[in-house]
Amino acid sequence: METIFSADTVGSAIQSALAPVFLLTAIAGMLNVMVQRLSRVVDRARHLEAHMAEYPEQRRRIALDDLAVLAGRMTAANWAIALCILAALLVCCVIVLLFVEQLAGFRLNAAIAWLFIAATLLLTGGLSLFLWEVQLALRSVRVRAAAMISERGPASE
Repeated sequence: METIFSADTVGSAIQSALAPVFLLTAIAGMLNVMVQRLSRVVDRARHLEAHMAEYPEQRRRIALDDLAVLAGRMTAANWAIALCILAALLVCCVIVLLFVEQLAGFRLNAAIAWLFIAATLLLTGGLSLFLWEVQLALRSVRVRAAAMISERGPASE
């Protein structure tokens, strides 16, 4: 009689869980990038808020516009991080269920499939929000550059 913790059973469980573990590692890498971007946005917002009183009126209006853009970026990044963390948690659940299925002999195929689908949808949402945050950042830089060019007037020849 074979015990449920035989080398073959445990090895098979590890083999089944390997792909989700790689996905978990990828999500962790993406989270690292997202958190770094959020940190930079927060630092920029704090800097603007701290120096707002020192700015002349026109620069203060520009800083307020920048703060509004930064607030939108923070919201998008925060939601992107939250969705990716939820995706990672569901991948962890998938890994646990794969082990339970293999070691205890339960049939958990449907639960594993639905959790994996949910994790993938959450990851897709998180990445979409991250893309939106990047687009907000790029749009604000382009708008600011265009405003500076129009203030300067036509280039002298």
